[in-house]
Amino acid sequence: MNIKYKIGEIVFLKTDVEQLPRMVTGILLRATNYIYYLSNSTIETTHYEFEITMEINEIIKMFN
Repeated sequence: MNIKYKIGEIVFLKTDVEQLPRMVTGILLRATNYIYYLSNSTIETTHYEFEITMEINEIIKMFN
């Protein structure tokens, strides 16, 4: 399995209407995938790889 996002990288959530930048702060290896720990300010949340992107979605941000 290949890790797509590395600790310290800045990423965005595909469905986040604010398109806030988040830093990858941890990675948990599961049997079939990775769970990424993402931090914005003092809040850390967990996400699957398919929820994350390196590119900000300006269209979502503009219309919300």
